[in-house]
Formats: sequence, structure tokens, C-alpha cells
Amino acid sequence: MVAKVDADSCTGCGTCVDECPAAAISLNDDIAVVDENECLDCGACEDACPNNAITID
Repeated sequence: MVAKVDADSCTGCGTCVDECPAAAISLNDDIAVVDENECLDCGACEDACPNNAITID
């Protein structure tokens, strides 16, 4: 399982970047990108995203 970003829903606000305890998320062209090798599958980003653009699958 890993965090997946819906690029159409992501507004690039950076909330997920701030909340990720593993620093596994960065912004690229104002879209969140998850480093699958660093993701802890903890769900912090999913809970923090105000646009529901991140899911743990």
C-alpha cells in the first residue's frame, strides 16, 4: 500500500508535504508527488488533504 495522488484534485497547497512524517511527499509543478520508497502508508497525508486528493491504496 502506498499514498496515491489524484492530480486532477490536487491544488498544490502543500498541506500533505507539511504533515508527512517521512518527508515522502514533494511538490512538482504544484502537484503532490509521493516517493513510494519512503512512504510509511500511515495515512497522515490522506487525513490532512483538504481536497481529498490523496488515498492510501
